[in-house]
Amino acid sequence: MLAATPVAGVGAAPGDGGVALPRLPALEVSSALPRLQRALAPLGGRRALAALVLGVFLVVVFATAGASALVPTSQLTYPTWEAGPLHVLHGPLAHLLGSPHGLNFGLSAVLLVMLVAYAAVLATVRSLSMRSIVITIVALHAILLLSPPQQLTDLFNYLGYARLGGLHHLNPYTHPIADEIHDPVYRFTTWHHLLSPYGQLFTALTYPLARLPLPAAYWSVKVLTVLMSLSFVALVGLCARALGRDPRFAVLFVAANPIYLMFAVPGFHNDFFMLVPSTAAVWFLLTNRDRPAGAALMVAVFVKFTAVLLLPFLLIAARPNIRRRRIVEGALIAAVPLTAMSVALFGFAIPNLQDQSTLLTNWSIPNLFGLLIGIGGGTPALLRVLNVGVVVTVALLVRRRRDWLAGAGWATFALIVSLAWLVPWYLVWLLPLAALATNVRLRQAALALTVFLVLTFMPATDMFLFKYGINPLNDKAGHASRTLQQKLAR
Repeated sequence: MLAATPVAGVGAAPGDGGVALPRLPALEVSSALPRLQRALAPLGGRRALAALVLGVFLVVVFATAGASALVPTSQLTYPTWEAGPLHVLHGPLAHLLGSPHGLNFGLSAVLLVMLVAYAAVLATVRSLSMRSIVITIVALHAILLLSPPQQLTDLFNYLGYARLGGLHHLNPYTHPIADEIHDPVYRFTTWHHLLSPYGQLFTALTYPLARLPLPAAYWSVKVLTVLMSLSFVALVGLCARALGRDPRFAVLFVAANPIYLMFAVPGFHNDFFMLVPSTAAVWFLLTNRDRPAGAALMVAVFVKFTAVLLLPFLLIAARPNIRRRRIVEGALIAAVPLTAMSVALFGFAIPNLQDQSTLLTNWSIPNLFGLLIGIGGGTPALLRVLNVGVVVTVALLVRRRRDWLAGAGWATFALIVSLAWLVPWYLVWLLPLAALATNVRLRQAALALTVFLVLTFMPATDMFLFKYGINPLNDKAGHASRTLQQKLAR
């Protein structure tokens, strides 16, 4: 399941100074997956893919059928243009939507089934054709395009900040969404008093949407996000081929992941707008195009600052020194106009990362660790220590100068683990690096994190634990986080 074998005849770009990574040896099926693969392949792999499609379809159908816990704010307002074309199924499913507990347990069951199907897909990946994989991934994205935003309202927050600046001429980095209370987007948003935490380039790209009617802008973001997700998956496959590896494993490791399918894509998050240029930077580097690699990474940073974590590892991979200089040149060439654009539109205001970084989610690892050692959850002091730990981890990984993709992956893993505001779709930052690197332990860590996120974020977990009075935020740090969250959302 964790092996990624070379593709015959496909390798990294030739030439002096090319990026050389150790390849995993080709493993015999009988030694790598002696029982599981023989039991499942080839029919089991196709059935596992079908189970993923069916699970996604069921959740989308219930999300579109009517107001429910699947779609935030739907209890307040749920127009048909938000629900989408599958809203016609409202009648047959109305009685099932009336049971929140049944819906939550049903969603939890689907997540568990998809987790098992994901394991089966990875175990039987060598029996699946690339054609069947591509058809399945496109079908999954087509179904998800019909879904309203699930779990959180980030999509409407994007439009709220876009309309704040593009329509009302207020700087989203100095004015909150609450300043446009009479705008029709306001009732769909949640973070009313949070200054925009999103990158300047992403915010600028959303400004033209402010001139569209709200339903048209809403569907534009959905279509663009799905296209960016498909582009991201395609780039992962291209990177795998550039490394001389089987793209089937890398593509399915990312795109068949239940967190990817149930939280990232149907949430229509802007992480894909960062992941496309950051993954393109990896591909450019692997194909000896250093300046485009630096420029692409800088574009990713101006979409979401998290992408800067990849820069030191690109410099490690680029050898000799002339290649590193080209990467820096490319980054500077892109940074100059991007900075000029930011100053022209937003002045010297920067994204507000401070407020969100102090909020806690129930099952964030800092909060659980703080409870475990008896200091009252994810306290500010603990969060500062973990931030220092991330910096030290990155420095040590850079100093080791080994597999740069694995180093970038472990740095990303450390960042995710340190986040107080841990949400499931952050896993997509790690998945491509774990899929492409040669480090089996990194893939194991990504899979373990997948299981952890599925188990802790499925609704049944909180319902069961809260029933017995177990609440990870029932402490001083948790109460402070809830107070701040209510202040930002009111």
